[in-house]
Amino acid sequence: MIETIATKPYQDQKPGTSGLRKKVPHFQQPNYAQNFIQSIFDVVAKQELETLVIGGDGRFYNREVILTAIRMAAANGYGRVIVGRNGILSTPAASNLIRQRGAAGGIILSASHNPGGPDGDFGIKYNISNGGPAPESITSAIFEKTKSISAYRIFSAPAPRIDELGEKHLGDMVVEVVDPVAAYAELMESLFDFDKIRALIASGFTMRFDAMHAVTGPYASEIFVNRLGAEKGSVVNAEPLEDFGGGHPDPNAVHAATLINHLMAPNGPAFGAASDGDGDRNLIIGKGVVVSPSDSLAVLAANAHLAPGYARGIAGIARSMPTSQAADRVAQKRGIGMYETPTGWKFFGNLLDAGKVTICGEESAGTGSDHVREKDGLWAVLLWLNILAERRESVADILKSHWAEFGRNYYQRHDFEEVDKDAAEGLMESLRDRLASMAGQRFGSLVVSEADDFSYKDPVDGSVATGQGVRIVFSGGGRIVFRLSGTGTAGATLRVYIERFEPDPAKHDLVPEEALAELIETADVIGEIKKRTGRTAPDVVT
Repeated sequence: MIETIATKPYQDQKPGTSGLRKKVPHFQQPNYAQNFIQSIFDVVAKQELETLVIGGDGRFYNREVILTAIRMAAANGYGRVIVGRNGILSTPAASNLIRQRGAAGGIILSASHNPGGPDGDFGIKYNISNGGPAPESITSAIFEKTKSISAYRIFSAPAPRIDELGEKHLGDMVVEVVDPVAAYAELMESLFDFDKIRALIASGFTMRFDAMHAVTGPYASEIFVNRLGAEKGSVVNAEPLEDFGGGHPDPNAVHAATLINHLMAPNGPAFGAASDGDGDRNLIIGKGVVVSPSDSLAVLAANAHLAPGYARGIAGIARSMPTSQAADRVAQKRGIGMYETPTGWKFFGNLLDAGKVTICGEESAGTGSDHVREKDGLWAVLLWLNILAERRESVADILKSHWAEFGRNYYQRHDFEEVDKDAAEGLMESLRDRLASMAGQRFGSLVVSEADDFSYKDPVDGSVATGQGVRIVFSGGGRIVFRLSGTGTAGATLRVYIERFEPDPAKHDLVPEEALAELIETADVIGEIKKRTGRTAPDVVT
């Protein structure tokens, strides 16, 4: 039986770059999740009895909302819901299932790299039929609906158990519980040379993968240990926990410090990697070297042809605007297309669907390809392993040879977290007010050549996105980018991106802080960071 439940709208359900994210207690308000899910169903045009994929990263409150979403899907005309066992589905695995099963879309419950637990973060994101995040036209319509919603529909009977594989019914709707790993692992085997990677590992090559008690634990154990033969201890923190073991599932220098220190030790393994809460981000480490996300994108793009799934080469590369321009130099030398988009994986979807690009990346440790429509942490790790298996060089040597061929883009991202929202917005507003007069200004030895607020016109559908980040470019190619992140749930996260190109191989061994010192100092002067936020140093540097 279908029930129609009266509700009152909330005015704060505007999705960010990765869906609606709030603290768990906020989502636990009466009908808060139901309102947002019903608004999705009301906005998304669908045929009768279509398929919906539902899953999440296993964080606290995941199961409760999944069971509610299943009951609401049954009341809103879906014919089949596919859900990962125990509600587990990594974001790239969910994207794959949507595409593989011809689903109308999917609801992914995650706050990605943000902390979990009863007082942690929670999120709901809708992905469309191509497997990618809903574009702004859809998320804006969902937000408008949330502001006027008066009722939601839900099936009165409880949802079937989701801890057993197989099909059950809820009214006329089929609820299919699937192994969350199987289809994804098979996709990876079709893209990469598992025999060659297996031989590399059998030769004594050692690795460690930190799943950070997040969703990729079961995926990494199946792929790296069961299918590729890595030692069982190679995958650590492999059990997904509702609070991520009290940790912060963000694979960066702060939260993955234990893994990094392990790789820096004299007897450490040859290769290390980590992924985040929902499996879409990655960290790559070699013996004695941490690979920046921007360098990783460039190296993967330059070497993708070594993997069977990309043996014919790649059509083009796309990167988010704040990501370093290292990949641009690969595209230029290879004679392939290069696209610069706003931050947010949804902006890559049209380029991928149109066949304009094959590999995409963004500054926040996200890389992926046209195999799905999300960034994919384990995919990046496997492509690195495939490259290492083919070249039989260390990560450090691969980086050095890459810089020798293409030059080195020294690059850092400085995150100032939980900044007072008004102060952060005031900082950005002040920057925008000064853009018109900034060209020609000198800061030490740096002279501004151009400054703008990045806007993007999609080359496929012509849609326009404005206000995507302040860019300040200096003569000689250095640049500073300022933007506010859309993935946090408390205050505002100010992100400052600092970059300088160095063509001379004799200067490729500098410490990034040294190579970027004048730009870092200039960023504080131009942005008035200390003056406006009170912060004297970033919380995280990547």
